[in-house]
Amino acid sequence: MSEREMIRIEHLNKSFGDLHVLKDINLSVHESDVVCLVGASGSGKSTLLRCLNFLERKDNGNIFIQGENIIPKTHDMNEVRQRVGMVFQHFNLFPHKTVIENIIEAPTVVRKVSKDEAIAEAKELLKKVGLEDKADVYPSKLSGGQKQRVAIARALAMKPDIMLFDEPTSALDPELVGEVLATMKELADEGMTMVVVTHEMGFAREVADWIVYMNEGQIIELDRPEEFFENPKEERTKEFLKTTALK
Repeated sequence: MSEREMIRIEHLNKSFGDLHVLKDINLSVHESDVVCLVGASGSGKSTLLRCLNFLERKDNGNIFIQGENIIPKTHDMNEVRQRVGMVFQHFNLFPHKTVIENIIEAPTVVRKVSKDEAIAEAKELLKKVGLEDKADVYPSKLSGGQKQRVAIARALAMKPDIMLFDEPTSALDPELVGEVLATMKELADEGMTMVVVTHEMGFAREVADWIVYMNEGQIIELDRPEEFFENPKEERTKEFLKTTALK
């Protein structure tokens, strides 16, 4: 495992009104780690991910990205988000743009890459996610699994150092889940640092370096997959695993 720390979260708290959603979260993610956040709906997993991409403002605590304490008021958040790519549950593709236009939008606008270079890179990314024949198709003509793979390619087009995935398969029909997970496994094999909110326990068990179990806004247990699934330490973890069929 690399010793290079990519993310460090210290004493992170976040509330929405009276609801205390994240309670004193501490977590470290190293280079090439795949960290899966698991837990029941409403446990704070997606909010934690959104705080890591600064889509939600923390109440207090620190978030370090590659050793740098990120302060939204003083940092260029576009530059930070280039380093930290995010794939959402719903694909958020531009419906009026073709697949390749969706992918080249951010590199040409934000990274100021020439259109020719962006197109060449986009074609490589489409090949990577197995959709090279869909470059000129509009999103409405794609299946959910294909849309999500385009969304992954679009995030990768910014050349991020870290990828965040917020339940990337939960909006998909069951038969389409596998193709998206296969793309994510390939990224993991290539050494991409990833933090994944997922209900896919089989994927977490196979691909994660670390499993983080969250409950009611707290990290209850953090362990290697084999230990987490075979020998959970905390009572709440045991209860969660009993109610979660291994997919």
